[in-house]
Amino acid sequence: MLLPQINDPQQLKSLSVEELTTLAEEIRRFLIEKLTATGGHLGSNLGVVELTLALHYCYNSPRDKMIYDVGHQAYVHKILTGRQDRFDTLRKYQGLCGFVKRSESEHDVWEAGHSSTSLSAAMGMAMARDLKGEDNKVIAVIGDGALTGGMAFEALNHIGHEKRKLMVILNDNEMSIAPNVGAMHNYLSKIRSDRHYLRAKDEVEGLLKKIPAIGGRLAKTAEQLKNSLKYMMVPGVLFEELGFTYLGPVDGHDLEKMIDTFHQADNVAGPVLVHVLTTKGKGYKPAETDFYKSHAISPYKIESGQALKAVGPPMYTEVFGSTLIELGREDSRLIAVTPAMPGGSGLFPFAKEFPDRMIDVGIAEQHAATLCAALAMEGMKPVYAVYSTFMQRAYDQIVHDICRHNANVMFAIDRAGFVGADGETHQGVYDVAFMRHIPNMVMMMPKDENELRHMMKTALEYNDGPIAYRYPRINGTGVAMDAELHTLPIGSWERLRTGEGYAVVACGPMVQVAEEAADLLKREGIQVGVVNARFLKPLDNSMLLDLAHAGTNMVVIEEACQAGSLGSAVLEFYAEHEIYDARVHLMGVPDIFVEHGSIKEQRQQTGLTVEALCARIKSMMALSAYNYKTTSSS
Repeated sequence: MLLPQINDPQQLKSLSVEELTTLAEEIRRFLIEKLTATGGHLGSNLGVVELTLALHYCYNSPRDKMIYDVGHQAYVHKILTGRQDRFDTLRKYQGLCGFVKRSESEHDVWEAGHSSTSLSAAMGMAMARDLKGEDNKVIAVIGDGALTGGMAFEALNHIGHEKRKLMVILNDNEMSIAPNVGAMHNYLSKIRSDRHYLRAKDEVEGLLKKIPAIGGRLAKTAEQLKNSLKYMMVPGVLFEELGFTYLGPVDGHDLEKMIDTFHQADNVAGPVLVHVLTTKGKGYKPAETDFYKSHAISPYKIESGQALKAVGPPMYTEVFGSTLIELGREDSRLIAVTPAMPGGSGLFPFAKEFPDRMIDVGIAEQHAATLCAALAMEGMKPVYAVYSTFMQRAYDQIVHDICRHNANVMFAIDRAGFVGADGETHQGVYDVAFMRHIPNMVMMMPKDENELRHMMKTALEYNDGPIAYRYPRINGTGVAMDAELHTLPIGSWERLRTGEGYAVVACGPMVQVAEEAADLLKREGIQVGVVNARFLKPLDNSMLLDLAHAGTNMVVIEEACQAGSLGSAVLEFYAEHEIYDARVHLMGVPDIFVEHGSIKEQRQQTGLTVEALCARIKSMMALSAYNYKTTSSS
């Protein structure tokens, strides 16, 4: 066994290509076995085993900078850089991160959980290298899915203009999370599949290699001949026109060819793009045949690849997907728009029933937002289905194109709140703060899956501007579903329990936490009210005034950043109404990036638990009693 002996990438350099091939198979077996217990990004990592080996064989990390776009395909990189003995902790609390993590290793030079950032990072590192007078290599690995992101095109344009030496590896597996879409995908497909071009290219390059001592005018002529071939056989030659030397396509599972290609790239003075063809899920049949499920998989059976799922109520995402079909049948104007997340957002069933009303724009959150604004202005009812963490990339378009125009766009914000194993780059805890302050916006969050359905109906019937409903990445509570959907009064809260001097104002999953805390406190003779603050904007002014006038001590609890979210909105309300004696305590996500682990562990870390809420209320009661005693004695 070679793999147990590899603790540093420098050790690869003493291996033959045949030994590297053997090592590749060992790494695949290691990944397949380890991820059965931890889950994670299986397909993407099985697809880059040889590519990662070739990179570490040819270059010297961390001196040479290897930048992985998104970072979800860097498991092999982690294995080769001394972390294979910690793989049992992958994506677990205080264990290995599922993405590249700078604090984990000196070999992790860039970390990201969102796509399309690697080329800009590579350009920055190449510029810094040149300004410092150093000569290290800079290599960015980006997938064909991430290449649809606008930021990647901005970087390509800048890199091509500056002509600095760096290498972009285009890992082309025809997939991101879902099958890729768009003109770039079609363009790459032509290159990938044009056998005439590939055969002619190989023949010309083979012929040139046979000519001894190519130099001077003959070398220039040979290069022009190769370029002319590209122009004849590949329409546009996009990357060459952008200023890159294009090499490929090369088989991403052929170590010898990749090593040769990287050596060729090193001899080019300016930017090089190496087009590598890989198979997502390579070497594991269940992953090869089901791209989507193997992208980010929970623990699974190794024989079948079938995920091990606990029996329970449907996830909020599933409820959203089925309800959207109901509403789509009711209103032909309803259109679903998603930035490359049709499966993750629960839209595959909708796409099957309404193929003409399902729009996947690729990894292009900004474009998706402005597209929705224009659709709404033309009388359609667009639903922008997006993860909270990805929606933040479209902030400018939400402000400028949707809210400023008061466009009637519906936001279906999935993964709102903690997301568990995906960790700090994916936490959906910021959208309340960055959306509620925008004029014209309405925001909702349901206490359970049944209320989500009514919120979706409310959003469809709402015609006065943008409206959002956000929901978490968890299973529903298992409540009965109403057969008939109805609209909710905009800005209305729901008083679930009455209390004696104390009330918890909660939204989303924290409503259940509040009710469980109220049950525990009731056993001790403490009666606490519970309010379902289902509208984050506008607030229920009447209920807030009633709570204040009754002298109620309030705890606002939310699975969102404490700064700027619901708690802040409540405090702002009382300040605006000059109510200065209202006692409001806030419980939310503190001013930190919450790392990976289970959602339960993330709530424990941030104090958003039943036990912490009970303790807070008891602390408030003790303080009130102390103040009363002090006032009476004086």
